[in-house]
Amino acid sequence: MKKAVVLYSGGLDSTTCMAIARQQGFVPCALSFNYGQRHAVELQKAREYAPLVGAAEHLIIDMDMRLVGGSALTANIEVPKDAPEGGGIPVTYVPARNTIFLSVALGWAEVLGAGDIFIGVNALDYSGYPDCRPEYIRAFQELANLATKAGVEGHGYRIQAPLISLTKGQIIRRGLELGVDYRLTHSCYDPTPMGLSCGHCDSCRLRLKGFAEINKEDPLPYAD
Repeated sequence: MKKAVVLYSGGLDSTTCMAIARQQGFVPCALSFNYGQRHAVELQKAREYAPLVGAAEHLIIDMDMRLVGGSALTANIEVPKDAPEGGGIPVTYVPARNTIFLSVALGWAEVLGAGDIFIGVNALDYSGYPDCRPEYIRAFQELANLATKAGVEGHGYRIQAPLISLTKGQIIRRGLELGVDYRLTHSCYDPTPMGLSCGHCDSCRLRLKGFAEINKEDPLPYAD
């Protein structure tokens, strides 16, 4: 069985990606980042849940993106709650995050001999981040095949974004079909000190909207 690197935050989308990689016959190698995120509880959950959701390996990379800042997730900027949809790129966007993460994933994939990298970006029910669009994924795949030894030697890479054209409800339905236990996920940008999801940040609202779309109840507890 071939290995695939799966960018894994411990969230709903990345966990669904893990299940899809397994369903396609890959051995998932999970890659997480301790980047100074406000919601560091996600990393604790990712560390705990990775083997339970099918990761054969789990690599955690430390990098302090608080030194760069510029986001409500990495700087002393309030996470918006119950914010109206629209209005451009939100303050929870972390500058260049997916480009940095995919670059590290590409390096690990080359070492592992893995030709596929899975990322749970979505261009329908998402927060409007520029590095979640199909054109971005296509551009990074082209870069990957130009900038690596494996790519130059003809062993090309595929950046797989299987959720990119799905609604959040469709993502959840697909995950349930594959046996994903969504209790083993975390999505909130601003959890309580006890790790409970706030229910009001953009990520929580999108998640709850997805479960409501398919008439299912989110199995996670919420502070409110």
